[in-house]
Amino acid sequence: MDKRIPEEGSGVNHGPREAHIRRREFFKLSAAGAAGVALSGGLAAQDTTSDHKPKAAEEISTNIADLLKPRTADSMPGKFPGKVVQIATGSAASDTGFDTNKIREAVETGMKELTGEKDIRDAWRVFVGPEDVVGLKLNPIGGKLLSNRPEMVDVIIDGLKAAGIPKKNIVIWDRRLFQLEEAGFTPDRYPGIRILGTEMKGPNDDFYDENGLLWARDNIDRDYPAYTVDIEGKYEKNVLPYMINEGRTSYFTKIVTQTCSKIINVPVLKNAGSAVTLCLKNLSYGALSNTSRLHKIWAKSVAEPCAVPCLRDKVVLNIVDGLKACYEGGPGANAQYIWNANQMLFGTDPVAVDTVGYEFIIGERMKRGVQQLEDKKRREFLEIAGKLGLGHHDKDNIRLHSLELA
Repeated sequence: MDKRIPEEGSGVNHGPREAHIRRREFFKLSAAGAAGVALSGGLAAQDTTSDHKPKAAEEISTNIADLLKPRTADSMPGKFPGKVVQIATGSAASDTGFDTNKIREAVETGMKELTGEKDIRDAWRVFVGPEDVVGLKLNPIGGKLLSNRPEMVDVIIDGLKAAGIPKKNIVIWDRRLFQLEEAGFTPDRYPGIRILGTEMKGPNDDFYDENGLLWARDNIDRDYPAYTVDIEGKYEKNVLPYMINEGRTSYFTKIVTQTCSKIINVPVLKNAGSAVTLCLKNLSYGALSNTSRLHKIWAKSVAEPCAVPCLRDKVVLNIVDGLKACYEGGPGANAQYIWNANQMLFGTDPVAVDTVGYEFIIGERMKRGVQQLEDKKRREFLEIAGKLGLGHHDKDNIRLHSLELA
């Protein structure tokens, strides 16, 4: 799985064009600019929707206390705790396609605003250096309908190359390799860059080897401390034929324990019932095996794995791709609930970024009549993450920088 790909040439230097922006003093929950519930206003504590509700964190024991170790300089919430940059990208995404120039402008504006650097190369160098192996954690579960846009990933890769990262040290990864490929992230599209997935087919073009064992077993790190939960999971292989789903132990992928020295988390802006699946869930469920059973303690299992050093100390930046987003039907993709949100969020604090994204999605759901009021239990994963020292969920500790591109 971890075979290195030879470097191919140098990256093209795309100089940033002047960003014409209008600053906004508050975060509009509706991408269309309609009146919503602002971040500072709070939401009512009730939910009258009929969608499936993930359970609150129950008193089911985990071993998270045994996995915590002393923090490092790069540990969450990172270099800019509590700071979130929100970019309204104008018409970067439309029904006719994607404007690559506007996407580049938005990414570079967000990076400069987050770091305070004037040169985009210096902005990327705040987080990574030429010696790093940088993993881009994507979210391709929505296929080409609602996954990371390659046009945006291209800009991130250009930034890394401009910062001195060779292509052979850039990794595009997710839990499932075949979903990355279905979303357009293929070796042909990204020559010289490694594209890795924990769950993948072997040389026999099947998920199982000749002994009936998953090829993915070789890609999980059984020597690294695992996340253990007092819930037993067992699934027939025809239900999820590519995932290790049994026992009480969830192992981390070798992609985060061995391959990458730094991780840039690039989730997609979408709902999960009346909550969201953004920075924290993209990491925890994307880096672990045996996750199906973890939905029974959804709030805990979204937050706690991110406190383990292989994630806590390596994830240096979060960039939310909200060019297209969904307010219902997530975390998968249902076309009737997807719209051109034209948003990006930047931050080193995944809890603060998730809090802002949560407000945005809940506001959109309320605007569209999918739900009337909020159930604050849906915020429980943010509170748990805050208690673990991963970031800020209290609005008084979140500094939101909202900018709008012309």
